[in-house]
Amino acid sequence: MIKLKKDLYTQCQLFVDNRLQAVQKTIAEIQESLTSETKSSAGDKHETGRAMLQLEREKAGQQLAEIQKINQLLSIIDISKSTEIIGIGSIVYTTQANYFITISAGEIKIDDHSFYAISANTPIAKLLLGKTKGDQIQFRNQDFEIIKVI
Repeated sequence: MIKLKKDLYTQCQLFVDNRLQAVQKTIAEIQESLTSETKSSAGDKHETGRAMLQLEREKAGQQLAEIQKINQLLSIIDISKSTEIIGIGSIVYTTQANYFITISAGEIKIDDHSFYAISANTPIAKLLLGKTKGDQIQFRNQDFEIIKVI
């Protein structure tokens, strides 16, 4: 079971790393555009272009900060421990779906099983946190039973 947790954790880390690389590439491209753009005779057009690039750079900077925050959260998760009470780092099997409560990274397939990597502040995770095997929850008019917690 530790292997499964490690595999899921690794997939989450790859998800974050890929997002980080994409944002860093975007920032580098924006920076290159800003430095290479030369002042043309149409001054207003040039200033508008620079302003748009500055806005894009700010947006990319915010995305970078968000990714770094997610990466920090991921780094404090201890995948070696397993508890009966659902918390951050738990793998939860339910009658409807399987969840890995870490970060929002979407669906992850491991050995023909699907898991949804979700952050603790998602609506479904808020319902699951603190629950144990055998507990029932209702989400979007569907009843779930918790089958197993790792």
